[in-house]
Amino acid sequence: MSEIVIKVKDLVKKFGNFVANDHLCFEVYKGEIFGFLGANGAGKTTAIKILCGLSKPTSGEINVAGFDAYHETEKIKKSIGYMSQKFSLYEDLTITENIRFYGGIYGLSAKEIKLRTADLLEKLNLTEAKDKLIKDLPLGWRQKLAFSVAILHQPKIVFLDEPTGGVDPITRRQFWNMIYEAAHNGITVFVTTHYMDEAEYCNRVSIMVDGKIAALDTPENLMKTFQVENMEKVFLKLARG
Repeated sequence: MSEIVIKVKDLVKKFGNFVANDHLCFEVYKGEIFGFLGANGAGKTTAIKILCGLSKPTSGEINVAGFDAYHETEKIKKSIGYMSQKFSLYEDLTITENIRFYGGIYGLSAKEIKLRTADLLEKLNLTEAKDKLIKDLPLGWRQKLAFSVAILHQPKIVFLDEPTGGVDPITRRQFWNMIYEAAHNGITVFVTTHYMDEAEYCNRVSIMVDGKIAALDTPENLMKTFQVENMEKVFLKLARG
């Protein structure tokens, strides 16, 4: 049995009378690519904030990377990486400055930061461009760098919130190759996306509708269950009720 790195049981999050997350239950395993899908307003972002230790649940049992989401949020933050659609990099800093800055935030030693910066620049073929400002980089480069920085400290889990928005299909494919590599190295990847073809790259997919998990399974099983040929049609069937 694979190690469970995220365990959610009856997660409820309310804002006044509005229920954003309605008794969510799921588990995510080490090295898994877990897709977390849903239309805007379905409750995905609210749930991710709770899993990242940025927001407290109203009720339920939530454990992330071995830590409790009520009392050990700082430990959760140190055990995860995070990348948003806006790429999470500081545009007025250089590539090297961004890597060093995040290395410091993640608590790496000066020696570790130096070694990992050199390794990362070489791996991404950015050694020659290391003093360029982020705002001067093509979108695809920024995206790959942001992902690499999010896992610089080798976290147990990386949360990717619509990471491939606005990039071309070739760059998206390259980015997913990086996700596969991270998962192969034991990092759990928790990803939200609006691209339904990307949902088919995940090991398992959860689909939220109106604050609840409407379906959770492998893409293959979901397509069989709903008797359709792709995940977009699964999503449409669920979203339209």
